[in-house]
Amino acid sequence: MAPKSQPRLIHRYRVTSYFALTYILSWAGAFVIALPYWMRGKPIPLISGLMMFPVMLLGPSIAGITLTWVCEGKQGLRVLSHHLRRVGSPRWLAALLIPPGLVLAVLFALKTFVSSAFAPNLFLMGFIFGAMAGVLEEIGWTGFAFPTMRVKQNALQAAVSLGLLWAAWHLPVIDHLGSAVPHGKYWLPFFLSFTVAMTALRVLICWVYANTESVLLAQMLHASSTGALAVFSPPRVTAGQEVFWYAAYGVLLWAVVAIIVANFGKALVKSSSASVRCA
Repeated sequence: MAPKSQPRLIHRYRVTSYFALTYILSWAGAFVIALPYWMRGKPIPLISGLMMFPVMLLGPSIAGITLTWVCEGKQGLRVLSHHLRRVGSPRWLAALLIPPGLVLAVLFALKTFVSSAFAPNLFLMGFIFGAMAGVLEEIGWTGFAFPTMRVKQNALQAAVSLGLLWAAWHLPVIDHLGSAVPHGKYWLPFFLSFTVAMTALRVLICWVYANTESVLLAQMLHASSTGALAVFSPPRVTAGQEVFWYAAYGVLLWAVVAIIVANFGKALVKSSSASVRCA
């Protein structure tokens, strides 16, 4: 039961409140890092651009925990904590192989049939970036936003809406993602291809959560995707080539989503008892 003292507007517009707080916290942190360079009229160095991302990661987690406490009280925090420890059926761990498998499939295919520039890298430190993003972000995106949005929409609609908002959240750092940075005239095409991929990935994450109620698995799947992109992104591609392979990755992800929807429906679960059977 929510605390009596909670602000009524926040409780009524909890989804809007979550995204407002998340964007404010994340983008303000990125702005603080970028401001000194903007004031001097200089481009943001690569290392500073990369530092903007871990600062932004705090936004979704802080907003998720805060809004859970404001809207649901201590009981809500206990439920969130339970979902952060829950795994469900071990068979869902197989979903973690989807992002790296598709990334490698795209890159090896493009290397073979298009250009050797698409040869995948092996930057093992990239797994650290993946782990940070998955652990911190999903406390908010999956732990609070998706369950709240699903109240008034079916799971697929909620997942797609969340995916679009999640992709837009990356805007302050979009020019520092990937290996071909900065993207120059390909900035907008890269953002669009990135959005295609991330929205499909968000449906995959929500599908896993809908069937397991495991924020932990959502964190692991997010880390698997971000880690794969950081580890395997080809270092010698041009900005235009990077747009192309991200778009190809996105198309394959949507093909997987289509198979999931065909088998699980728009609720992303085969029955209302699916999550119980996965306990």
